[in-house]
Amino acid sequence: MKALALAAALFAATPALAEDKLTVVLDWFVNPNHGPIIVAQERGYFTDAGLAVEVIAPADASSPPKMVAAGQADLGLSYQPQLHLQVAEGLPLIRVGTLIASPLDCLLTLADGPIKKIEDLKGAKIGYSVAGVQEALLSAVLGNHGIALSDVELINVNWSLGPAVMSGQVDAVIGAYRNFELNQMEIEGVPGNCFFIEEEGVPPYDELIYVANPDTMDLAVIARFLRATELATQYIVNHPEESWDIFKSTSSELDDELNSRAWVDTIPRFALRPAAVDVARYSDFEAFLSEAGLIEGTRPVSQLAVDPGAR
Repeated sequence: MKALALAAALFAATPALAEDKLTVVLDWFVNPNHGPIIVAQERGYFTDAGLAVEVIAPADASSPPKMVAAGQADLGLSYQPQLHLQVAEGLPLIRVGTLIASPLDCLLTLADGPIKKIEDLKGAKIGYSVAGVQEALLSAVLGNHGIALSDVELINVNWSLGPAVMSGQVDAVIGAYRNFELNQMEIEGVPGNCFFIEEEGVPPYDELIYVANPDTMDLAVIARFLRATELATQYIVNHPEESWDIFKSTSSELDDELNSRAWVDTIPRFALRPAAVDVARYSDFEAFLSEAGLIEGTRPVSQLAVDPGAR
């Protein structure tokens, strides 16, 4: 008994192993797109993986990749199309994981408006928020139906995508999220319609990805982070209502109809294998951007994406 008591005392006196710290910068304020990160935090999956994860919502959506490249964060949430451009520009970035494994962008119109098919957009006004990539996406969609970019009038509506369509400022917008703008329009009584760009000539891509600095990243730590988010994704898929309760409990601002609807629509989009790399997907999109003139030449996938768990 004394030996057991001594062993217990020694165990209690032994300090716990220090957790590895990881700073993750989101692409914007917390929303259902970030479900696996928040659920992993709340259910203790990060702690179980020996991680102390700090999640930061940036003031500027363009800052996460810059912060990662500058060594101010370990991981940043970004978008696959932007990654190709940034790597081509020489920023030290590489994709180390996927959060949303399919495009969310769509070409959005009014459900009861005059645009019934993409061919109806010839001569129309089309809004956008980000020059370059969104123009390339739109050009591919229109070109798939025999319409040139010069056949439409492009209008920068900043981030006011849904309102620009609802108000009649434009006939359509490119870059609206199918899990948010469609629901927002429905809630406001002005239903929208989405043309899905991956069905209209645009190569499929990962919407939201984790990027790291290849010169300083710790792949073993990142692999543990991704495993924790994988467990969280499994939980969300298996328990959508319970996971929604966990997610919305973290902030009163999340508990509304828009986020509730978006949660349901986003679940099928989460990457079930966040570490895995679809090599063809990155190769094909690199070629797409090169052909569109947005990057010069192409880079091998090994310079764009890596699987931290690969051996």
